Amino acid sequence: EVQLVESGGGVVRPGGSLRLSCAASGFTLSNYDMSWARLAPGKGPEWVSTIRPDADIFYQDSVKGRFTISRDNAKNTLYLQMNSLKPEETALYYCFRPAGSFRGQGTQVTVSS
Repeated sequence: EVQLVESGGGVVRPGGSLRLSCAASGFTLSNYDMSWARLAPGKGPEWVSTIRPDADIFYQDSVKGRFTISRDNAKNTLYLQMNSLKPEETALYYCFRPAGSFRGQGTQVTVSS
């Protein structure tokens, strides 16, 4: 059974940092495109970043230079390091595997002073 479980969210002040984790089970994460997306109140889902099996990485323009996607193959875990966070980035962040449309339940990130 494919499962994705996120953690690492929380409340942080503007300019702060958080590291999100997405623990995968039921498949080998490094064999698939894996992505992070976010869902803000009153808005639709927004793609944030993707890492491909060959380690090619892509970011939404607004997060380039501040967010870093990575994976630990030994732990079968995906990460998103987020720096210089902005209040408008408050959202439910979730990881997903496009192949088969699997996603986790998400972890809440709140950026507020």
